[in-house]
Amino acid sequence: MRELALHILDLTQNSLRAGAQLIEVEILEDVGLDSLVITIRDDGCGMEQALLERVLDPFTTTRTTRKVGLGLPLLRMAAERSQGKLSISSTPGQGTVVTASFQHSHIDRMPLGDMPGTMLAVMASNPTVDIVYRHRVNDRVWEVDTRVIKAEVGDEALTLPVVIQWLKSYLEQGKKYLDGGALLDEISG
Repeated sequence: MRELALHILDLTQNSLRAGAQLIEVEILEDVGLDSLVITIRDDGCGMEQALLERVLDPFTTTRTTRKVGLGLPLLRMAAERSQGKLSISSTPGQGTVVTASFQHSHIDRMPLGDMPGTMLAVMASNPTVDIVYRHRVNDRVWEVDTRVIKAEVGDEALTLPVVIQWLKSYLEQGKKYLDGGALLDEISG
């Protein structure tokens, strides 16, 4: 994988396969502390301790379509290559938390990539799952919570093309804001 957004996409797919109904994606960037931390939290089926101990082995997977699971081992390698680490905690029946940390300025750290496109793909292709995306860059914070969108528009909100187009614009505005741009009061779509 060439960018961290693809790892995030892979982790959210793992959460969906685990039956999650709520997935939280949190990205914390602190340039002053030279830190980038990505956390994916879900309320899926969780993992037994035996599987949790083996999950970073590339030849361990719960999928039946193939015999290797490279997502977590590759993310661990990417984190360690940039002076970071990967941690996983899981409780059967309650969910899983995956946290990857990176030295923000490290020359070997993968770029974050297209987070607006990644989050749009996850949200629009899984309209019945609640997804929270929080991204902080220093003192700027952007959050999108599909539960809020559904409360305003209805449970079918993320199946409506006009809402998906609005969400795309909103996520892109969030990226611009996090990159130092002005915050707009409203985005019409």
